[in-house]
Amino acid sequence: MRVTRDRVVCMDYTIRLPDGQVVESSVGSEPLRYLHGRRQIVPGVEKAVEGLEPGDTLDIIVPPEEAYGERDPTGIFLVPRGAFPADEEIGAGMTFAATRPDGQSLVFRVVETNDDVVLVDTNHPLAGQTLHVAVLVHHVRGATADELLHGQAGEENAPEPTYLA
Repeated sequence: MRVTRDRVVCMDYTIRLPDGQVVESSVGSEPLRYLHGRRQIVPGVEKAVEGLEPGDTLDIIVPPEEAYGERDPTGIFLVPRGAFPADEEIGAGMTFAATRPDGQSLVFRVVETNDDVVLVDTNHPLAGQTLHVAVLVHHVRGATADELLHGQAGEENAPEPTYLA
């Protein structure tokens, strides 16, 4: 069965930066299971795996605009220290989630802090990066009615991956 919209795909992946640094990988842990065509993975990877079959491998280069986007300089700004709980220790590299006034959720990373303000970055850590992605497709199956209704792959009825040596 080929990878097409509304199929559940089980695959391993490794994401590297141009210098070879591995930033994320499913190899050696649980493979990724997702519902194809529902924007649940990086757009450039989803487009590239379309039509693949179990056992297929792929090495692709994904430019920022097809990955996590370009860095947005307006996504880096100062927040008053008082916007954080007074008893919460805040340090560079910490990640927080908040709700914007319009109700949208927002994830940000602390860049720098002092007693008065916190410099935060709402850009995805891989924004602006060209990604080198290696993929191994383990299984492809039709989605269940429940998976289609909820818009995500479930674990039930999912075959276990077969690993290649």
